[in-house]
Amino acid sequence: MSDPTRTSQSTRHAAGPAGAAARTPATAVAPTPRRPLAAAFRLLLLSAAALTGLVLAALSTPSPGHLVASFTAQTALALALVSAGSAHRAWTGRHPVSPRVTGALLSYVVLAALVHHVLPPLLPAAPPTAFTLPAAAPTAAGTGAVARALLLAVTPLAALADWLLLTAPRGFRLRHVWQWPAYPLLYLCFALALPVATGAPSPRLATALAAALTACLLPLITLAIDQVRPSPRLHNNRISPTGISPLK
Repeated sequence: MSDPTRTSQSTRHAAGPAGAAARTPATAVAPTPRRPLAAAFRLLLLSAAALTGLVLAALSTPSPGHLVASFTAQTALALALVSAGSAHRAWTGRHPVSPRVTGALLSYVVLAALVHHVLPPLLPAAPPTAFTLPAAAPTAAGTGAVARALLLAVTPLAALADWLLLTAPRGFRLRHVWQWPAYPLLYLCFALALPVATGAPSPRLATALAAALTACLLPLITLAIDQVRPSPRLHNNRISPTGISPLK
């Protein structure tokens, strides 16, 4: 029977290509590529749009407490922070953020946009809900309009573009479908039960049910699209360390 210690020592001191290959770590053979385009997009557009919208919304609203309690503001802040971290990972060649987190934030910002743009025409008698941003002061109507455009149009569209164009498909799992709606559903229950504590107007039951149904359907739709969408050409967005291996 051969001695494993002697075998490892002979492999360590072997000369030639075989010995060099044995001593080369796996991370040097197939390094994690850098993705500068994804990093720039997530930092300069996605994170910047969300943060700029939040700042403009804070400057335009007469009640900052209502803004902090808004579902739109909370998810936009979380998306901005996660996108900044994801940009750093893409720039330095580290592993990306978990699809469990990115998929949840994607569904949340899209949910906020749908509640703002789609539900009012369907339920015109419903008042503004805690999901939407508080109304801007009359003297800052223009600033409030820009904030709404950034948070409820630019940010969701940028998140969708990042998912479809800069992220590999089939990263979402069926278990995510049951996890992602937890936060918006709990938020709705809290807003219905304690409207004063949330600092925002309580949604009517019809609006709350429509938002809850949308929150449950969005993960299913996102999962279905993620399973069939084509893989983006991520190799055009990669920079591998030179002088290590020709593998991309």
